[in-house]
Amino acid sequence: MAVFFSKRFGKNVWITRHARESMLPRNVDADTLERLIEEGEIKRRDEVSLWVFMHIQGRADNLICAAMVEQAAVIVKTVMINWELEDET
Repeated sequence: MAVFFSKRFGKNVWITRHARESMLPRNVDADTLERLIEEGEIKRRDEVSLWVFMHIQGRADNLICAAMVEQAAVIVKTVMINWELEDET
């Protein structure tokens, strides 16, 4: 069962067990994750792998990032805090 439907991606969003387990100690709830996916900045690694990240006001552990795979559905592989965008040079 999908956790929610992403209007942004036009697909169901699935969250792996690893991602769910990583959310709890990082204080990222389902509403925060949905907001991140719908509103965050996107950095693509390739055609299917991407990161979605954003600064959330009131949190001291920014950037919050979801590492995802986009195929028939969007699959959240993990959720991170204090993430840093790396330049590909």
